[in-house]
Amino acid sequence: MRAHILHARHISIATSPLPYPAPPLAHRRSPHVTATPVEAASRAARLLARPATINGLTVPNRIAMAPMTRMFSPGGIPGEDVVSYYGRRAAAGVGLIVTEGTYVGHDSAGQSDSVPRFHGEEQLAGWARVAEAVHAGGGTIVPQLWHIGMVREAGEPPFTDAPPVGPSGLRLGEDEPTGRAMTQRDLDDVIGAFAESAAAAERIGFDGVEIHGAHGYLVDQFLWSGTNRRTDAYGGDPVSRTRFAAEIVAAVRETVSPDFPVIFRYSQWKGGDYTARIAENPGELEAVLTPIASAGVDAFHASTRRYWLPEFDDSDLNLAGWTKKLTGRPTITVGSVGLDGEFGAAFRGEGAEVSSLDNLLDRLERDEFDLVAVGRALLQDPRWAEKVLAGRFDELAPYDAASLKTLS
Repeated sequence: MRAHILHARHISIATSPLPYPAPPLAHRRSPHVTATPVEAASRAARLLARPATINGLTVPNRIAMAPMTRMFSPGGIPGEDVVSYYGRRAAAGVGLIVTEGTYVGHDSAGQSDSVPRFHGEEQLAGWARVAEAVHAGGGTIVPQLWHIGMVREAGEPPFTDAPPVGPSGLRLGEDEPTGRAMTQRDLDDVIGAFAESAAAAERIGFDGVEIHGAHGYLVDQFLWSGTNRRTDAYGGDPVSRTRFAAEIVAAVRETVSPDFPVIFRYSQWKGGDYTARIAENPGELEAVLTPIASAGVDAFHASTRRYWLPEFDDSDLNLAGWTKKLTGRPTITVGSVGLDGEFGAAFRGEGAEVSSLDNLLDRLERDEFDLVAVGRALLQDPRWAEKVLAGRFDELAPYDAASLKTLS
């Protein structure tokens, strides 16, 4: 698995970054500090078992499964093993499943024929079976819609002919283009592809959609100045760089029912640069998020590598906390939940030990965010949510990187 995989409307909102009073600096409890077993079990049940609402969707509890690319779908078609993989986790208590990244219907969207697609008759039929299995288990599910942009290299058939495209044809860390800068027709085609996949998701029984705008892939390549050097309406200042993302959100919003949830995932870090940032302070972050939220986002999925780290100075809020404060939208936090090592170690074949959820529960109790996405811990153990909700923490197992190689 590659290290970077775990994966014409104009929206113009004027914003004026303002100084924000910092919330009180809470005690920065390490994620390894533990409560007594009885206290921890009671808190987990009380805080994580509550329903959550995203637009017209009621999620039965606060535990979400994070999107993680698995590459077990030959021809882009999720088979019965994928159906069972997601169904097991829903039946064991995961409230919201965000699927692995799924390619939208554009020639340059992906590079592997083993990554599922969210277009095509056979592919959508497979996904309909996944949704049925998740619903039968009592869970809810949204597909993550994905275009990898300039991350794309020579791919397996049917992805061999189309060139990689992006805002400026630049890969992460490059100064000279190695791909093609997108034309207006390219932009319109990709926007349409996201909208068509979203419409398909509602038609075949999914509960919402998530737009992948994180980790250095296409949508994020527009948000970040390092890969967006455009001088037209899609580049330049931070607000102009949000135009492409906002137009995708608006097109999706117009295509689906008013109460159908639209989630937007974003990050500061990129797959090849953990230090990259699209915002250095809360005012800059508000300038980025406001146009995207106003286009029709119902919730944000704020991706970090360690959920317990403060995003900016003088506040204990993490990225999901700041996102909720600035936009008023529900947020999903993610990043090494329940484990003591950040996820990048998995690609080096490293495991991770179980860690306490006390810090997570502290933040959830303060309503810093609304849902908690769990990645590697749910790869390791399909019954992780069930055990945590029941307070059976002694049954949780350390993460073994070998779990990446199976659909357990």
